[in-house]
Amino acid sequence: MDWTEIIITVEADDVDKAGDIAQMVVPYGIYIEDYRTLETETWEIAHVDLIDETLLGKDRSKGLVHVYISPEEIPAEAVAFLSERYTAEHIKHNIKTKLCKNEDWENNWKAYFKPMPIGKRLLIRPVWEDVFEAGERVVFNIEPGLAFGNGGHETTRLSLEALEPYITPESTVLDIGCGSGILSVAALLLGAKSAVGVDIDKLAVKTARENGILNGYSEPQYTVLNGNLVEKVSGKYDIVVSNIVADIIILFCADAAKFMNHGGVFIASGIIDLREQDVLDAFDKYGFNVIKRHESGGWVCFESML
Repeated sequence: MDWTEIIITVEADDVDKAGDIAQMVVPYGIYIEDYRTLETETWEIAHVDLIDETLLGKDRSKGLVHVYISPEEIPAEAVAFLSERYTAEHIKHNIKTKLCKNEDWENNWKAYFKPMPIGKRLLIRPVWEDVFEAGERVVFNIEPGLAFGNGGHETTRLSLEALEPYITPESTVLDIGCGSGILSVAALLLGAKSAVGVDIDKLAVKTARENGILNGYSEPQYTVLNGNLVEKVSGKYDIVVSNIVADIIILFCADAAKFMNHGGVFIASGIIDLREQDVLDAFDKYGFNVIKRHESGGWVCFESML
């Protein structure tokens, strides 16, 4: 069956916020066209200054967000939601839809996912990219598939940067809503003793396991569970990380103590700034002390302890 591509055109200065709102519709299957810094980014990533004339001719004043809706979902609902949110945020927008084959979105977005350094020690490398310079960084080979988490989104980057300083050879890590497994596998690559990921999405679990194997990790060192956190996970962990949404983080606070070792840290990301106070209220209610706050592009990440 055909997928539906939703194409949202906005002013270039609004494209980042428009992309963040689009990810509320679906946490995967989007890519953004933003040509404001085309020459600079091309040089930084590829170290070449020869750019295709078609790209040079792109309208720098506009940005495009592409969202891909699977056949079992209702595109009209997504369009209505997007239009309502953009209007509320005073973002001028034009939305079009078209049918596309499944393989179209799977291939199109890959052109926009390049090797990227994260933090001080990690390089995220998509498996289809063979030309990259890692230097002394550890290389995370990743095939995101349709699961959320490739390192490019602010929430994932914030999580990885917050996670890195806490990793030791004795660290045990719990990744809640693990998606592609990017946080839990990265923890292992950075030197953690073991990691457990859990996600309610079977596709995410499959992808996370495959990414673990791709980087040399499988059970018992790396375990990925399918299902509800409280029902599936046991034991206590030194580091608990969740890059998901504010509502799930708030719910988890009530049960967090049973999964955390004394002196453990809880890294919570995926929190849009409008929900920051709600999360802080939950932290306060359940005894968490925020020790560090990170922010990027309207998204917030907290490091906290019980």
